[in-house]
Parts: sequence; C-alpha cells; structure tokens
Amino acid sequence: MGKLAGRVAVISGAARGQGAAEARLFTAEGARVVVADVRRDEGCELAQELGPSSRFTYLDVAQEDSWESAVKYALQEFGNLDILVNNAAVYYPTPLLNSGSQTDAFMRAAEINQLGVFLGIRAAAPHMKTGGSIVNIASTAGIKALPGYSAYVASKYAVRGLSRTASLELAPARIRVNCVLPGMVDTPMITDRLADPGVQKVMNDLPAGRPASADEIARAVLFFASDDSSYCTGSELVCDGGLTTGTIPR
Repeated sequence: MGKLAGRVAVISGAARGQGAAEARLFTAEGARVVVADVRRDEGCELAQELGPSSRFTYLDVAQEDSWESAVKYALQEFGNLDILVNNAAVYYPTPLLNSGSQTDAFMRAAEINQLGVFLGIRAAAPHMKTGGSIVNIASTAGIKALPGYSAYVASKYAVRGLSRTASLELAPARIRVNCVLPGMVDTPMITDRLADPGVQKVMNDLPAGRPASADEIARAVLFFASDDSSYCTGSELVCDGGLTTGTIPR
C-alpha cells in the first residue's frame, strides 16, 4: 500500500516540470490527484497518462474564483480533499534599476507566487475536515538572494513567512503546513534561463555539481504530504545540493 493510499491531492502548476513529477509520484503512492494548471493541453495529457486516479482542472492561482472552482471540482470527483501542494510559480528577471518599468512584472510574480499560495490555502483548508497536509514550494531564493530577480526572491521569502503563519492558524484543525525549498532544478523554469550569467554562475557553483531532478524534489514534497512527517508543521526542507551552505573551490 502506498504512502498516500486513499488520499486526494490538488497540485497547482502540475502540468509540467516539478508539478508533473509530484503528480506522478503521488499517483504511484496511491493518491487520487487533481492536476491543476493554466496549461490545458499539457494538463489533460498528464491526467490521461496517470489514468482513472487523476483529473485535470483549469486553475489560475491568482484568481480566487478559479481556486474555488478547482477545489469544488476535486470534491465533486473524489469526495474529499487531504493534500494541497502550492507548486505554481513564475521566474523571470526584474532588476531594480532596469531602464524600463518593472512594476507590472513584479506585481505579476507576487500574484502568482505569493497571492496564489494564500488563495490556495484559503480555498482548500476549510474542506480538510479530518485534517490534512499543505505543502508550499518556496525556494532557496527565499534564503539567499539572486541579484536581478527581485520579484521572485521577494515572493519566495513571503511564502516562507506565510507557511509558518498558516501552520499556527491551522494547527487546531489538524492541518499541517510545511515548506520545501528547492535550489536549481532541471526543469524549463531554470533551463530556459541558462543564458543568464547570474543563473549560470549559481549552476556552476553548486557543491553537488549538478541541478536536482524534478523527481528528487517530488520525493521531498511526498515526505511532507505523507504520515512520514506527521509531527512536522511550520517546518522547512531545503533541497539544494549544498547551494545555501557554501561553495567548493574547483
């Protein structure tokens, strides 16, 4: 029997990359999974791949009514909700002194990366009637700043604080809230930015000598989603190949 047998999970940003890896692993561990994303074609394809234990639903994490619809759909299809993974995020440059305005880009990152987590918790938690697990995906950029990416860094610091606050507020309802902090992960979010000198430098300085696979991060998320972490709430798990520890002279 899998670690998530009989449980229902909603995973935002699950159509590809890290979210898709989480959906595949959760399904393999016995969960019924709602793949939630703005990418309809990729999301539907993944849900079909995963079989009858998975469904796709459209979700724009920055919209409260979209979250309400996604949670309602999960309850309609599977009857309950036990796990929420706030995985969706955007990652693009927002240098502070750019000659052009960065306000719109900064606010868009805040809406998806930060507000999206807040709205997801608000939508899902009231329906976790017998307790549950909420796993928020932050980043090592919420520990160690990345120059040129002010919006992403600010939003991921915010996710850490929001996770800890939610863990206290939801503890009486037996809902655990924890946070995974990946470093560099081999997904399009990072590989599409390899031409950026700052990203390339971080990649070259990784003590592990390589980025993480999406599957490696998914296993960390599984730990918090499952009973293996039954006494963990308000906790953080850094999965960064030593990135925030230091560098090794090469």
